[in-house]
Parts: sequence; structure tokens; C-alpha cells
Amino acid sequence: MRVALFATCVNDALYPSTAVATVRLLERLGVVVDFPAAQTCCGQPQYNTGYRRETEPLVHRMARAFEGYDHVVTPSGSCVAMIRDNYPRIGSKARAEGRGDTLAQASDSLVPRTYELTEFLVDVLGVTDVGAYFPHTVTYHPSCHGLRMLGLGERPRRLLEAVKGLELVELPGAEECCGFGGTFAVKNPDVSTAMGADKIHHSLSTGADFLCGADNSCLMHLGGMLRRQDAPQRALHLAEILASTEEEPFA
Repeated sequence: MRVALFATCVNDALYPSTAVATVRLLERLGVVVDFPAAQTCCGQPQYNTGYRRETEPLVHRMARAFEGYDHVVTPSGSCVAMIRDNYPRIGSKARAEGRGDTLAQASDSLVPRTYELTEFLVDVLGVTDVGAYFPHTVTYHPSCHGLRMLGLGERPRRLLEAVKGLELVELPGAEECCGFGGTFAVKNPDVSTAMGADKIHHSLSTGADFLCGADNSCLMHLGGMLRRQDAPQRALHLAEILASTEEEPFA
């Protein structure tokens, strides 16, 4: 099995520890992981802002960068949703405009091989107990792309529930959006902040040590609000919890 890590822009620039944790976790489970150096952005910011044509070269680049791998795994539901949901739209639109099938072919080659991390663990590797150890209370926020577009369902919770020492606390209003939404937070900062404040209120009400999620974009938004409040809770990506063991605990 040849597996490639798609680190994503946010993780590469701001949260490299999440990408490192993903590799540690997969390697512990016997997966050989490559990091194709040609990878860049999947095009989500451009596409969501209305620049479809500017996104097209990135579709081609992604397909070339990950060519030949059995699976492409990424700790980001929003980027997987971009590839799965929007790449086919981009290819179909180009075809309808009479610009050929190359974009559709690039999409077709990449979409079925791309997995969000928890999907890959549960659906491909068939594991929920990954041998993790994390002796803390945790509440889980299901990000919108993973919840609504990918249908991750109980996969993240099943993985967290199997972690030794971890106490999972239910998050009130869990399915409500945190307010980040990528460029939405830039265009509508007041609404974004108000939505984030609601999520933080619910999260702090759990008394959990950590607010966990599977998308660092949402955790960046919520973690920033927690830090500005000097709150006793910390935002942390699920991959870093799953990578933690008794021998190599989370620092």
C-alpha cells in the first residue's frame, strides 16, 4: 500500500505538528507514508471566493503530485470535501464549456483515492483503537465539511472513545457551525465572531481540558478566541491525540 500525506496549506504553514502526528500515527499502524514535495494548495480558498478558472491549474497540480499512490490521506475534512465535491464540478464545467476532458480526468484520478484521516483509519485500515493514550477530558467539535459534506458521522468519536485515559465529554450544540468558514470569516467578521463565541461558550461549559476537532482551520478560529479569553481550555487536532502514546505522550 502506497500512501501519500496531503499536509494542506494551513497545517504546513501554521500547524506542522498535526502533519507530523498524522505520519507518526499511520507509521505506528504499519502504513508506509510518503510526502510528495510537489503538493501545494488544493484550491479551496480560490474556488470558495469565486475564482474557478484560477483554481483549475491547482486541480492539475494535485493530480500530478499524487499520481501513483493507492491512497491520499489528509487531516483536513474541508480539503477532502473540496477535492471530492468541487473537483468533479470544475471538470464538468470545463467540459460543458468545450475545453476538453483533462480537468475531469484529473478529478476522476484523484477523487476516489482521497481520504480524510478518520475515514482512512476506520474504513480502510479497519481500526478504531489505534493504541493511543491521552489522560485528559476532551470535547469534540465536528466541523461542517466533515459533518455535512463527508458524512464522517461517528468515526471521530469512535476513535476518541477508544483512547486510553481519555474522557470524552458531550459538546452542547455540537452540530452548529463555529463561524470560521474560510473566507466567510474574512468577509463577515462580526457574524463569524458571534458564532465562534457561542461555540466557545458551549465548549467551556463542558469543563473539558481540550476542545478537539479534525480541521485546524476551525480550531485556529476557536483556539484564537480561547487564547484571547485566557481560557483554561486548549484547541487540539484529533491527530495529535491519536498519535499520543504512553511511551511518547503528547507534550
